Amino acid sequence: MSQLGNAEPAASAKTQGGAGRRLANRVALVTGASRGLGRFFAETLAREGAHVILGNRSDLPEITDGIARAGGEANFVVMDVTRDDSILRAFEEITKQWGPPAIVVNNAGITEVVDTLEEDPADFDRILSTNLRGPWMIAREAARRMVAAKIPGSIVNVASILALRQAGRVTAYATAKAGLVQMTKQLALEWARYRIRVNALAPGYVETDFNRDFFQTEKGQEMIRRIPSRRLTPMQDLAEPLILLAGDGGASITGVVLPVDAGHLLSSL
Repeated sequence: MSQLGNAEPAASAKTQGGAGRRLANRVALVTGASRGLGRFFAETLAREGAHVILGNRSDLPEITDGIARAGGEANFVVMDVTRDDSILRAFEEITKQWGPPAIVVNNAGITEVVDTLEEDPADFDRILSTNLRGPWMIAREAARRMVAAKIPGSIVNVASILALRQAGRVTAYATAKAGLVQMTKQLALEWARYRIRVNALAPGYVETDFNRDFFQTEKGQEMIRRIPSRRLTPMQDLAEPLILLAGDGGASITGVVLPVDAGHLLSSL
C-alpha cells in the first residue's frame, strides 16, 4: 500500500543550493531500492551527502549512475532480505569496502490483496518473512557492526498506517507492519545505550507512477475523499521526515512511529 510504485527521480544535489549535505560522510544502506519509496529514499540520502549502498537482489545501474551524475555516491550489494546468508554476506561486503553503515533504511516489503479465507499460508509466511523477519535480521546485523565500531547510528523502519489502522484483504501485510512497529520500539529500548536510534516511518497513500492512474478512477477518487485533507501524500513530503530520523536533527528521537499520511489516520469512524 505505502511501498509500491516507481518514484519520480529526486532532485539532484546541484539543484538544491546549500540545503544538502546534512548526512555527509555517512554510509547508508537502503533495502528494496529498485523503485518507489526505496529509490526515492536512496536518492534523498545521497542528495544529503550520504554514501548510499543499495541492497537489492539484482543490480541497479540506472539508480547508482543517476546518483553519481547528480554528484552523489552510491554502490550496489546483492541482498535478499528473506535469506540470512545473503544478508550476512552483504554486511560483510559493505563493512569491508566502505565501513559499517551508520544509517539503515529497512524499506524492502511486499503485499498481497486477498481474502484471508483464500490466502495460501505460504504467501502469508513470505510476506512476514520479507516485511518483518528480514528487517529484524538487517537491524540486528547493522547494530552489531555499529556497536563493534563504537559509532552511533540510526535505523529507520518503513512501516505503514496499516500498522495502526485496518483495511480489508491485506491481513498479512498489516500484521507484519504492526509487528515492525512494535519491533522498532523494542530495539530502540535495547540499543539506546549504544546511541543507536530506531524509528519508523508510517506512510499513508503515496502518489507514484505505479498508482497514479488508479487514483484518477472513481474508486480511487472515493478513497482520496476519505482522507481528511482530501489529497494523497506527495512522495517528496517523505524526504524531510526521513532526514530528520536519519540525521542529527533527530538525535534525541528514538522509538517513535511517525505517520506521514496527509491526516489519513485522523479519519473518523
